Amino acid sequence: GAVGKSAQIGSHTWSPDAMEGPTPVSALIHAATMVTAGVFMIARCSPLFEYPPTALIVITSAGATTSFLAATTGILQNDLKRVIAYSTCSQLGYMIFACGISNYSVSVFHLMNHAFFKALLFLSAGSVIHAMSDEQDMRKMGGLASSFPFTYAMMP
Repeated sequence: GAVGKSAQIGSHTWSPDAMEGPTPVSALIHAATMVTAGVFMIARCSPLFEYPPTALIVITSAGATTSFLAATTGILQNDLKRVIAYSTCSQLGYMIFACGISNYSVSVFHLMNHAFFKALLFLSAGSVIHAMSDEQDMRKMGGLASSFPFTYAMMP
């Protein structure tokens, strides 16, 4: 349920592969709707996880492991959209980790912030990809500051 929906370790492989679609669709899937549902479900069902102590340990372990492995895998990627997808998996791991330590308000706050900034990041990446004649390989994107100064200034 929640682990598969929020692309946690073991069921995270669908998330980067979903980046083959158009950039606005990727932004919708990865920022606002699909992946956030699992985190919200865990936060919403928080009273159920407070009674059995092993449930929180499993949630914390899954979140921490996903966060570390997704960030490490994202560093090794060359495709711009896949890097952002692995970044999303890593951030979702942080949110699940926060739920695992019973800090649900922090998790939902991070969820809302993530939905906003990741959607903007996907749209900015789409602008760069479009300007580069649909090139997604980051190894071929050197010197973007001189080529696209406005887009460069808007990227974080």
